[in-house]
Amino acid sequence: MTPYLSLSRMAWSTVLVYRTEFLLQLVGSVVQAVALFAVWRALFAGDADGSLAGLSWEQMKGYLFVSFLTGTILSSFTDGQLALRVLDGSVALDLVRPIDYQLARFAEAVGYLLGELMVVAAMGTVLLLVFGGTPLPDASQAALFLVSLAAVVPLKFALVYAVGLACFWTGNFHGLSMSRVAVTSILSGALVPIALYPQWLQTICALSPFPGIVSTPALIFLGEARGSAALSLVGVQLLWTVLLWLAARLVWRAAVRRLVVHGG
Repeated sequence: MTPYLSLSRMAWSTVLVYRTEFLLQLVGSVVQAVALFAVWRALFAGDADGSLAGLSWEQMKGYLFVSFLTGTILSSFTDGQLALRVLDGSVALDLVRPIDYQLARFAEAVGYLLGELMVVAAMGTVLLLVFGGTPLPDASQAALFLVSLAAVVPLKFALVYAVGLACFWTGNFHGLSMSRVAVTSILSGALVPIALYPQWLQTICALSPFPGIVSTPALIFLGEARGSAALSLVGVQLLWTVLLWLAARLVWRAAVRRLVVHGG
């Protein structure tokens, strides 16, 4: 366990050293959050007491805050660092180290996560001050929300990690990253609650791991999923996490066979 803790500390040190680059790569999430708050406020402006997807404006602010939170953790900075190891050949050195490659990258992602949570705390406070507060869950619901939010980290990491490994085949990262972000934003409900989608798209979302990144923690935070329903959603999150971690290991094995190291 000590090597992985050391990697987390080194990742946190990287955030401090490259803090300007780190913050700039989070600008996109902040701009998107501000735009979404403004757009949804305009949609509710005509009927402040109305609801969309069963949510009032006060609840929608909570939904958007959770979307901002889950969108910021394991951000494009983490995405880029994972892919860079493949593109610059650092992965060759990792192969000779007596540690698990996937767990090592996860440990680094946890180190980056500390900086991302600080940004969320600062910008989230500003957003809620500007657009107004949102109802908070009760103690039991808050505990379920924190469990669901914790499950987002390994779930989202598995997706980001697998996309980073795809660089073994493409030799390029930016297109892969933009595609992942686009698909995740739509199928997770990050931009629009899944309940507003047509039925066929809701079905696709339900059969994918993406709702576990935004929709599940948001619905639990708002109290739209309680008790056994909330536990069932968390169980689906954990199931997808296990499946994606196992799938990522298979991708890693296939990727290593493609590795070519020059000069030795």
